[in-house]
Amino acid sequence: MALDDDIAILAAAPLFGLMNRDALRLISFAAERRRLEPGAVLFARGDTAEGGFVVTRGTVVLEPRSPRGAAIEAGPAALIGQTALFFPSERPTTARAGAAPVEVMVVTQAVMRRVLEVFPDAAAVIHDALADELAALTRAFAGSRAAGPP
Repeated sequence: MALDDDIAILAAAPLFGLMNRDALRLISFAAERRRLEPGAVLFARGDTAEGGFVVTRGTVVLEPRSPRGAAIEAGPAALIGQTALFFPSERPTTARAGAAPVEVMVVTQAVMRRVLEVFPDAAAVIHDALADELAALTRAFAGSRAAGPP
């Protein structure tokens, strides 16, 4: 995949779309590429998460977390593991390649740290976006608690 194609996919991905072209270029150069055959496991539930993945081709299927849940399909420009870009955690589910081959960019915490050091404006924008997400989540929890049990 060409550099301009990688940058376009990153620009369409949540969180990365907030960054300027130079920051995206650095991510594109530094990110590892991984190709998976149909049905291959990208990561398993309980694995240590030390970075995120941006789907560049194909579909990744995230298995349901509970028997009543539904699988989630993540296609091109989807960011999988946003939180893991910033600190180690445990993968909450298993992710597999869909029915066709899949390609992802692996963005490690080290890559993210480097980008945020080199581009402090990106760090500020990401900080604000994550703070907004957390505030919205907090409001949603408060609203569901106020509504009481169904």
